Amino acid sequence: MLIAAVVAPASAQDMLSPKPLAGWVDELRFGVQAYDVDYAALPFRVGEWDLSRIENVSFDVLFTTPDLDAFRWIGSPRPELGATINFGGHESLTHLGLTWQLPIFDTPIYLEGTLGAAAHTGYNQGAPAGTKNFGCSVNFYERYGIGTKLGDNATATLSYEHTSNNDWCDANDGLSNFGLRVGWKF
Repeated sequence: MLIAAVVAPASAQDMLSPKPLAGWVDELRFGVQAYDVDYAALPFRVGEWDLSRIENVSFDVLFTTPDLDAFRWIGSPRPELGATINFGGHESLTHLGLTWQLPIFDTPIYLEGTLGAAAHTGYNQGAPAGTKNFGCSVNFYERYGIGTKLGDNATATLSYEHTSNNDWCDANDGLSNFGLRVGWKF
């Protein structure tokens, strides 16, 4: 009985500390986004964005950069796995990619870019009005962002994510979402 009283708090403390994920998970992120702010891959038409539909929640796991020459050669990106879930009856995404982060001088501010692929829950062709014809089941995925470190373990990143197929399939309705992701670094 005495042993259980001593071991239980220690086990609970280990479960709550970030140590079990350290070494292979670098950061966990959670965010909210406006759905379908634009169709374009690059966020140039900001004045025309529709930010009225805050319908998405995003989750991302950014893994520690593998200690491989190939990753160092391409700038040491972090592999990432994520999902954008739409609660407004529209398309959701799961994505896999590589994320590069570039610090802005000696400040907590950084620029970020992700390249990869995304699968969607929408239509490839024949979509009802108000939904997308993605053309392919798996499309390109890009995300651009500007963020800041909020301390040793927290980040906040404004991000623009886009998926489309570069006209490689019969249809190519692009989808771009914009929002804020808050992260916890390990």
